[in-house]
Parts: sequence; structure tokens; C-alpha cells
Amino acid sequence: MIRIKARAPTARGAVLPMVWGGVAVGYKFGCPLAQQAGLGARIVTSAVFFAVGTGLIFHVRRALLRELRQARRVARAAQSVVLRPLPPRLGGLHVAAAQLSADRGACVGGDLYEAIATEHGVRVVMGDVRGHGLSALGTVAAVLGSFREAAHDEPELGRVLRRLDRALARHLSERARTEHPVAEEFVTVLLLEVGPDGELHAFNCGHPWPYRISGTRVEPLSRVDPLPPLGPFPLPTELEAHACGRLFPGDSLVLFTDGAEEARDAKGRFFSLPTALREAVGDQPVSPQSLLRALFSALLHHTAGSPTDDVALLVLRNERARGKLLTPAKPPLFEGEPEAWPGPQSTGRTR
Repeated sequence: MIRIKARAPTARGAVLPMVWGGVAVGYKFGCPLAQQAGLGARIVTSAVFFAVGTGLIFHVRRALLRELRQARRVARAAQSVVLRPLPPRLGGLHVAAAQLSADRGACVGGDLYEAIATEHGVRVVMGDVRGHGLSALGTVAAVLGSFREAAHDEPELGRVLRRLDRALARHLSERARTEHPVAEEFVTVLLLEVGPDGELHAFNCGHPWPYRISGTRVEPLSRVDPLPPLGPFPLPTELEAHACGRLFPGDSLVLFTDGAEEARDAKGRFFSLPTALREAVGDQPVSPQSLLRALFSALLHHTAGSPTDDVALLVLRNERARGKLLTPAKPPLFEGEPEAWPGPQSTGRTR
């Protein structure tokens, strides 16, 4: 858990209030003008005490702003560790991701995402914790920490999902022992694997299906009913990954949290993500970074700059030439630094 503690006032910080207080007391009891009852003396006395009060207010304001800057630095550090930036290239895929917290001033929210190149393929997770803002940070850390280990360790995607479920159960159990009872908590999760030839397999636990962009065509990756979210219900005994076709060269996937589709304008109309995607793509391919910028601009315009829920977007684009593998035998090193922002097959394989 991340705790932000206010520092005890230092000797240097206490000097200014003592000086202002000394000026007020010295004037009141040491200045002959303060003892007079005339109108002019009263005006001067009022001016002195007004100046003292103003000085104290500015001192307190400065101290509060210093603490606020410290809190924001801690929040940015937490974001870089928990929701770390993704590399622009990963296993033959161009990647771009960003999130927007609904809490004003917060750097992190209840949305989570990660993409890792492993010997089993490029594995991606996108999730949404019940609630938003800093209160959901612990659950985000628990799920992402488990995924970062399991993605490399487990050869089967179904076993990765079970690891996430167990990690969430442990976190919620520990939280119930140390905190006051809270309402039932759950996490929606989309677990995706891009195989060596672009073959796509996924597990969906209560999360929106991503959109596939092929040329100028925008369509859901799948329409199969998802499993229940992680947390309230146990996973099925037999887990079978859903086969979602292939990610061909030039195709893109847009993963998102429900805050994108449920965003409303002043008249209560929902944001149309497919329409925004078609307008962003236009008649020519666009980079993942450009697509992100266009989507967030459209979303902020629709909500007048005030979304009511956390929003996370992640774009994967296959930039490999045909016939080449998407994933090498060993995970590649990250290439470069991340940029600052900002009909599926029905058969599956047994896991």
C-alpha cells in the first residue's frame, strides 16, 4: 500500500509564523499608536493585523501546495511502477497505450493493461477494476504483478488466467482482514495471445471485446458471450481459449475498457467507439499513436473534458511482412523509448 504522510513542520518552516506572530504581539503591546482610541490609530491597527493574517494565509497556502506537489510525485512514481509505459514495438507488433483517470488530479485509476513478448507468443491483458481512482490501485497491482510472472511461466493461456484468479482472491482476502468491509469487488479481464503466425486466442471475463481494424473495416473481434468477471464466481473447471482468427500484416486491434463506450455527453448519449475508429482510420492506415490521439480527442470532446469513468486504450498493429513470425524464439529487447501521449472462427484449442 502506498501511504503519503505529511511531514512534521521543521524549524525553518515554523520561523515565518513566529515572526508574523511576534510582529502582531509587539505592535499590540509595544507600540504607543496601538494604545490610542482614535480613528486613525484604529485604521493603522487594523491594517497591521490584516497584513499579519494575509502573511499567515500565504504561508499555509505555500505549505499545502508543497504537499500537493509531493503527492503528485508519489502518484506519478506509482503509475510508472504499476502501470508502466509499453514499448513502441513488441515482438513484431507496434504498440501504443494510454489511460485517463476519472479522478481529477489522479495519475492512476482502476484500469489495467500490459503486453509482454514471451516464448509462447505476445500476451496481452486488459482489465477494469470495480471503482476508479487511487482506491483501486492495490487490486490493479495484484493482477498485473501476477500476469507479469505467469505470462512467461505458463505455456497455456488458461493457466495464466487461473493464476490471475488466485492472485485476486488472495488480495481480496487480505484486504478484507485489514480494512473495513466493502462491497463485493470484481475485475473484468480480457486475456489475449498473439501466436507466431498471428493466430489469436483469447479469454474474456466480463470485458468488452476489442475491435479489429482491417483496412477501413472496423468490426468486433468476437461476439461470443464472455465468462463472468473474476472475483465473485469461480472459473469453469475446463477452460478453452476462444480462437479469434489471425492478425494479418497491416491489421490492428483496439482494446479498451467500458469507460470508453459508456461515456456520455450532456444529452446522455453514449460515445460511439466504432464510429470514432472509422473516422480516425479514414481511407488510409494510421499509426497506433495517431489512432490513440484521435480517439482520446474525440472522447474528451464528447464528454466536454469530464469523463465519469476511467478509460484505457491499447492498440496493437501487425507491422511484420507476410510469412515472417510475429514472435521470435526468445523475447526480444524493447526497441526504443515509448512515446508520450498523448467474423471470428468458432473453433478453439483445448487448454
